[in-house]
Amino acid sequence: MIESIEVLAEPLIRNRLESLYCNLSKTQLDYKQLSSECEQYFRLIRESLPDHLQHSLFLYEDTLTSLQSLLERSIYLHGFKDAPSLFNELHTSLD
Repeated sequence: MIESIEVLAEPLIRNRLESLYCNLSKTQLDYKQLSSECEQYFRLIRESLPDHLQHSLFLYEDTLTSLQSLLERSIYLHGFKDAPSLFNELHTSLD
């Protein structure tokens, strides 16, 4: 039984990894470009703001970083939630 699950899971995992890798390079380029643009805009804002507002900008950037961390955590947890669905697909295929 375990061998048959492994035999069924291997192609599903391989297909999922291939689709992720195919989209990864474009995603990385998009991310790098957006990240670079974001840094440029923040640098411009930082240079334009008076000293007494610099701390407010820092807090804003910190908040954005926290939001991004929460989003990444949510995506990571969603991957774990996919596992039972994958298991159900495998189990259905075995029946």
